[in-house]
Amino acid sequence: MARAGLTAERLTVAGAELADEAGFDGITVSALARRFGVKDASLYSHVKNLRELRQRVALYAAGEFIDSIAAAVAGRAGKDALVAFADAYRAYALAHPGRYAATQHRVDPELLAGSTVMARTADTTYGMLRAYGLAEPDLTDAVRLLRSTFHGYITLEAEGGFGHPRDVQKSWERGVEALHVLLEHWPANGEKHDD
Repeated sequence: MARAGLTAERLTVAGAELADEAGFDGITVSALARRFGVKDASLYSHVKNLRELRQRVALYAAGEFIDSIAAAVAGRAGKDALVAFADAYRAYALAHPGRYAATQHRVDPELLAGSTVMARTADTTYGMLRAYGLAEPDLTDAVRLLRSTFHGYITLEAEGGFGHPRDVQKSWERGVEALHVLLEHWPANGEKHDD
């Protein structure tokens, strides 16, 4: 019988909190059960296994993440939108390291099926880039460039990887400005197509 008060949603939120405290890999059924003062087996009435629990946390974190970015970007375009997007991305990742790590994990299609997270993420990201006039495949290439640049910078920053005395915030701002210039002058697509 399911313990009163426990739901998959409550376990997911508690798992997200645990991720920020102990890291994404620190999410375990035992740690979560201790949080609720129950035996491990009690959680299996609400989630199938640890994999499902972690994927639920990943989906929950992805929703929080894109909602914070969408709120920051709302009503902005061009460079202003890019700066707002980048700053919201970085702020979330640094404030919620475990949840941010969760967003880097793939979620099974059946769990995604009932969620709007992927559509909201695409709408917000592609919407922000619309002002730069990019079309596919350049749009996807630009999204991948931004994601990898932001992720790499934030990962290095969080791990203390920048040893130079130059202010990290100033470098971030210049980097985002450089990305804006690049997006405005995106190179022509050199793909060759068979006729």
